Amino acid sequence: MALSHDVQSQPGEIRIDPMTPGDLPLVLAIERRSFPTPWSERAFASELRDNLYADYIVARHGDRLVGYAGMWCILDEAHVTTIAVDPEFRGRGIGNRLLTALEERALRYGCRRMTLEVRVSNHVAQRLYLRHGFRPCGIRRGYYVDNGEDAIIMWRDRLDPPGPVAAEGEDAPRTGRDAGLQAGTEPATGAGAAPGGSERP
Repeated sequence: MALSHDVQSQPGEIRIDPMTPGDLPLVLAIERRSFPTPWSERAFASELRDNLYADYIVARHGDRLVGYAGMWCILDEAHVTTIAVDPEFRGRGIGNRLLTALEERALRYGCRRMTLEVRVSNHVAQRLYLRHGFRPCGIRRGYYVDNGEDAIIMWRDRLDPPGPVAAEGEDAPRTGRDAGLQAGTEPATGAGAAPGGSERP
C-alpha cells in the first residue's frame, strides 16, 4: 500500500508503551481499517482486564497511536495474537518495532519461543516474520472466518537475541522446526484460541 509522505517517521520517533483501556478507541479505529473481521471493544477490554497470560502494547508517533500488538505468554511459549499498523504509517518499520518489542517482553516473562498465524496471501507479513527467524510449520485449514482462507502456522524457536535475524531481502537461518507446510501439524491452541490470529505489519 502506498503511504502518504506528509510525516516522515524515523525509528527513534516511535515509542512503545503498554496498551491501556484509554487506548482502545484509537486501537479500534486501526483495527477496523486493518481487519475484515475486527475484534470488538469487549474482546480487547477482556484481554486487558481478565487474561493473566496476555500482554498488549502500542506504538506511538508523537501523540498519535500508530500501531499495536499483543501476545499470550504461557510457560516458555509466547503466542502472538495480533499485530496491526495504521495504514498511513505502514512500510516505515513499525511492524518490525512492535514484533521486536513483543520478543523482548516475552524473554522477560521467561518465554524461549514464539508462534503465530498469518494468512497464506499476506506476503508482506510473512516476509517480516521470516526476517525475525519464524518458519512455517503447518497449516490451519479455513482458519479465517471472513473468507475461509488458510493460515500458515509459524514458529521462532529461539527468541534470544530478540529482533530480526536477517536483513531485509535476505533469508533467515533455517531452524529445527522448519518442517515445511503440513496440515494439522500443530494443535489449535495459543494464538488460534485468542479472539483472532496475528496478521499484518
